[in-house]
Amino acid sequence: MSELKPGRSFVSAQQVAELAGVSRSAVSRTFTDGASVSETTRKKVLEAAERLGYHVNHLARSLIHENSGIVCLIGADINTPYHSRLLDAITRRLQAINRVAMVINTSGDSDSVEAALRQTLNYRANATVVLSGTPPTSLINTCINSGQHVILINRDDHLDGPESITVDNGVAAREAFHMLHRAGCRRIAVVSSQAGTPSLVARERGFEQAAQEAGLGVTITRAGPTGYGAGFEAGRLLLSGSDRPEAAFCVTDLLACGFMDAARVEFGMNVPEELCVVGFDDIEQASWSSYQLTTFRQPIAQIAEHITTLLDSENPDAVRGGRVCFHAAPVWRRTVRPK
Repeated sequence: MSELKPGRSFVSAQQVAELAGVSRSAVSRTFTDGASVSETTRKKVLEAAERLGYHVNHLARSLIHENSGIVCLIGADINTPYHSRLLDAITRRLQAINRVAMVINTSGDSDSVEAALRQTLNYRANATVVLSGTPPTSLINTCINSGQHVILINRDDHLDGPESITVDNGVAAREAFHMLHRAGCRRIAVVSSQAGTPSLVARERGFEQAAQEAGLGVTITRAGPTGYGAGFEAGRLLLSGSDRPEAAFCVTDLLACGFMDAARVEFGMNVPEELCVVGFDDIEQASWSSYQLTTFRQPIAQIAEHITTLLDSENPDAVRGGRVCFHAAPVWRRTVRPK
């Protein structure tokens, strides 16, 4: 048999067997850990595989054993600093435990998330991690009943079956209020977005409840999507009146960066002397010298580590349906006046 020309198609195990002069099963045994094959046969098979450029079809092999090794990561706004860091951390950890990450980018609305989850079933994914969006409970149950491990991140609702990983958004937001209150701020605004995700809503509510307990009211502004532009627009809206807020809690750092730039560029305000700002996420930009934003750090490394622990468990049934909540730690920089 002549050697194949490169670029035509994937080389099959049968082609390797023909070139090596052995059986198809001998090729399979050669590339199966612990399988019995003579050293002579092994050498022939490896030489033929090298000449032909053969690679084992792990996907086909894994599907036979109903274990694809695929982990689907479903998320919206994956180009944002927080989600890109989360994806980077999770994919690195998945690779370390020999899992294959399949990223599905969805707009985050219920229809697109539902379509994405159905796609994971079509590819026989072992697990799906929903980074954002709100898939219906019925579809989550379909995935679980199909043997899939489902992990939800930052959803505060309680569902039976999937793993749930959250951050103490409400607790951190309450702490954000006390940071600003101790700094002497009394007119305080909340800068949020129109996304209405469970994590953002929890931050809004936690902050508002803490303010009410202190006898203060807060203004919540949702100027657009969760991004820099919405934060800038919120700054223009809130700071243009005569009764300017003395402080703002921005439910993400991107919103905070836009809000701070509007305050300084549009209105010439000094942060933190005239305006205190607290963000949430601790993205890379928060530590830049132009922002030095006081914020709350999402425990991305811990989240990624916990996900891989769940997926790499020797007894996955023992951990199914669990719920864990991580702490978002405050990171003090220079956007809040000293106590």
